[in-house]
Amino acid sequence: MIIPRTRHALLAAALFAAAALGVAHAAETFEGVVPCALCLLERWPWGIAIAVAVVGLALPHRPARVALGLAGLLVLGGAGIAALHVGVEAKLWPSPLPECAAPQFSGGSIAERLRSMPARPAKPCDEPTYIIPGLPLSTATLNLLASLAFAAAVAGYLAQTGRSRA
Repeated sequence: MIIPRTRHALLAAALFAAAALGVAHAAETFEGVVPCALCLLERWPWGIAIAVAVVGLALPHRPARVALGLAGLLVLGGAGIAALHVGVEAKLWPSPLPECAAPQFSGGSIAERLRSMPARPAKPCDEPTYIIPGLPLSTATLNLLASLAFAAAVAGYLAQTGRSRA
């Protein structure tokens, strides 16, 4: 049986991860924010962490703690993707994703060039998006901070409850 505090921590982890994804989707839907390829990649760890935390709710105590730790590690990995994105936005390095680069057109007729264009225009990964007026933190930076806070909270919980056997 899962000890209630572990169940609460798993539920909180799933809800926090869902809120992170919800904010991203709300910015898209209501603010018209167009995500780049790296933005979309940054969402995967949050989604997988939700699934891991929900599965952890059905597990006995020790495996549930492992699931919580795994969710924290997944989101910490997401922090790595966010840090990569922040570096791309700061133009410290180019994006490793080909989708982030502007299309290259060479030769051919206008019709051939039009056919080679993507169906949906992509936002370049090196253009930061700011969703909070007056706050000079891009969405990638906000994701990095949220990911680090999530991973730190999970690590802190596991360390504290590991000592107290709760």
